[in-house]
Amino acid sequence: MADPAKDELRTLVEEYRQSLIDCEALYRGSAKECVQNHPELIQGTPNEFVDRMMDLHRGLLIKVFVEIAHIDWKWKPSERLLATELFQHVWGKRLQGDQLKQALSKVMEQRDLKWSALVRPFERLAPLRNRVGELQTLVLRMANLVAKVDGELQSSEANQLESIRSELSRLLDRVPLDEPGQHAAAHDSAKQAAAEMYTEAAEIRNRCELKKHPDAKAEKKSPEQLLAEVLAELDELIGLDTIKQEVRGLANFLKVQQERSKLGLPQTKVSLHMVFTGNPGTGKTTVARLIGRILGAMGILAKGHMIETDRSGLVAEFVGQTGPKTNKRINESLDGVLFIDEAYSLAPEKGDDPYGAEAVQAMLKRMEDDRERLVVVLAGYPEPMDRLIKSNPGLSSRFNRYFDFPDYTTTELGSIFHAMATKNHYELPVPVRVKLLLGFQHLLDHRDEHFGNGRLVRNAFERAIGLLANRIAGIAPLTRELLTTFQPDDIELDNVPDSAWSDLELPSRKFRNSCPGCKQSITFRQGQMAQKVQCKSCSHTFKAEWGELITSEP
Repeated sequence: MADPAKDELRTLVEEYRQSLIDCEALYRGSAKECVQNHPELIQGTPNEFVDRMMDLHRGLLIKVFVEIAHIDWKWKPSERLLATELFQHVWGKRLQGDQLKQALSKVMEQRDLKWSALVRPFERLAPLRNRVGELQTLVLRMANLVAKVDGELQSSEANQLESIRSELSRLLDRVPLDEPGQHAAAHDSAKQAAAEMYTEAAEIRNRCELKKHPDAKAEKKSPEQLLAEVLAELDELIGLDTIKQEVRGLANFLKVQQERSKLGLPQTKVSLHMVFTGNPGTGKTTVARLIGRILGAMGILAKGHMIETDRSGLVAEFVGQTGPKTNKRINESLDGVLFIDEAYSLAPEKGDDPYGAEAVQAMLKRMEDDRERLVVVLAGYPEPMDRLIKSNPGLSSRFNRYFDFPDYTTTELGSIFHAMATKNHYELPVPVRVKLLLGFQHLLDHRDEHFGNGRLVRNAFERAIGLLANRIAGIAPLTRELLTTFQPDDIELDNVPDSAWSDLELPSRKFRNSCPGCKQSITFRQGQMAQKVQCKSCSHTFKAEWGELITSEP
């Protein structure tokens, strides 16, 4: 006869093992993203950068374990099982008996490892800020498993779980590096943080006796493979259908021009400098980075990387310093893309701005001098961007390719949240989906130009992680369902009144979505959400994951 307690223990040990693997994938994937998209942050070789990130990852695993295990120093069989998995992952050794006991004593000396060093890449490297939710999920999940694997929870362990959660929030929520107006500061901070990371990772490696794990030899991919990969990433973005068509159209046009060149046929000269308009969080930075990689894969740009900046990264405080400062940022962007967020701030609505004008003139000169090595993307709100372009004839002549990024719909916002949840192994019951859709709809109905779009969703997801952690902090024994299932109380959105979330179980509430087969609009009731529905027009059956709230019948 099956033993439920043993089955549950096996499940939790497997959950812990998978969390170790997921944490490694997070750090390794983040390292490779920096290597690929942000080479300006890399010191030494790419493999060395990946190795340093992996040292931080292994140090983090040890830190999470000892932060909980130090409380009682009592090694129950269930806790030894988790320790065995930890050492297998960190040292590649499956320890037993006296070796396990000695290893436990050794790692307990590492409690003074600093959280700030272990999570620094996600705190200070703006490109990795969108992975903060994944990091918090994994740390809190592993800490809960260590605390509750024996089926008991001491008050001291509960307090320690809260301490870990609070420390992560303090470190990772304090500076919005990827917000508008922060790009230049984030760039400078990231370079300093990367340098600090090398020193701290080396110290962690020595202290924890970590051996170098050679990174798998990177497969050299053809330009065609690289281009196909980037276009596939573009297609995977939620929403932005018009933007995707325009970017693919540009790629196809450039491919045709390259083929004509091979045959000695004349080419059509085209400016690749672009203007991106739209509210924050609509994917402008992401698409600009993908365009850089597309141009890199096609050989149009030698590197295809992207440097993000804003007014503060181009304009200096004193006369004569703006030109050199702008040129320095452009030098970092050569053979890639220079992305200037809130670019309209270079041309104020009223009055003169000699500093902004100097930056624009320096940029225009470099765009001409380095026209084969530089693509500039200006981004910001539509009306101010139109004012900027019209303020200078040089801008209007060089920037004639416009991309308008619309706000996301409630269905798209829900789908973004769903993608984050799925990646982190969270489940979304129907009442949670309904609460999100009602909240998103309220915010959309009352939005202004500062509506957060994707950033709003990411903030909601990270807040939900913390609220779930608080909710289950005092519960033992732990189950996979408790670890991975959001509840309505875990969802909070600023500026949404309680009245917007009334009666989450209302069976008569209706939503609308599009059939993937014929694209016709279909209506389904709340009870059918996350269930299969059939389109009456084409009989196509699909899962109604999300939908637009129907406030009144047509």
